[in-house]
Amino acid sequence: MAFLFTKVMRYGIIGGGNMGKALATGLIDRGYAQAKDFTISRRRLEKLEDLKALGCQVQQDNPSLVEQSDIIFLAILPQKLDDILSEIKDSIGPEHIIISLVTAVPIQTIQDKLSSRRVVRAMPNTAISIGESMTCITGLDLQSEDVRLTQNIFNELGETLIINEEKMTSATALCACGIAFFLRAIRAASQGGTEIDFHAKEALKMAAQTAKGAASLLLTNASHPEDEIDKVTSPKGCTISGLNQMEHNGFSSAFIKGITTSAEKAGNLYSD
Repeated sequence: MAFLFTKVMRYGIIGGGNMGKALATGLIDRGYAQAKDFTISRRRLEKLEDLKALGCQVQQDNPSLVEQSDIIFLAILPQKLDDILSEIKDSIGPEHIIISLVTAVPIQTIQDKLSSRRVVRAMPNTAISIGESMTCITGLDLQSEDVRLTQNIFNELGETLIINEEKMTSATALCACGIAFFLRAIRAASQGGTEIDFHAKEALKMAAQTAKGAASLLLTNASHPEDEIDKVTSPKGCTISGLNQMEHNGFSSAFIKGITTSAEKAGNLYSD
């Protein structure tokens, strides 16, 4: 199946919501594919006018989308999956690769409903639109060509990690939901900045860049957070005083509980 890495691929995205649109624009902006190679479906086509203006094909007919595509991304809610799979199953052939972005739905379930073996799961976050996603990928065979092709696609949109399927729900909580958790932390920091005399716009820029710097330190130095924290804390200093106050009010505990709660919720979003 070496042709997968050399031929011009046609991409179908079923579900032109925030994730589906971010996927298309991310790949187009990075030159991985051209807009004309994408077909995106959504019931309300007026929501896809921006992608249509870029040169993407937009439509409501999912079986037709499948027939026009080599790779089909399922970017839909779990509650809509069964109806979509029933709609497209007769159009799926052995040449099609299905990449599911659907939370909590096992590969085997999709394979059985489509009578197709070529199903991969990926869990990105919305930072795919700017090439900064953390995307976890899995397949029943982690060494398969289809898994490697999926990783190749999402490598264009940030960092990737291939994991066993049983960890995908946890990856949803940490990476997909997690981006909202970190954004909320940045918002809280900016609100604190406003309270200590900065204008809101200034405080937000300062908080966001500081958060970016903190993450970059860990990724660049391959260090542990506590190693970097130690560099900015001194005995009886203002940093350790602030950290201790946050911990007294449950900062780490609340963050951890948010992630574990999201993981539990994600695992129950789909019932076959």
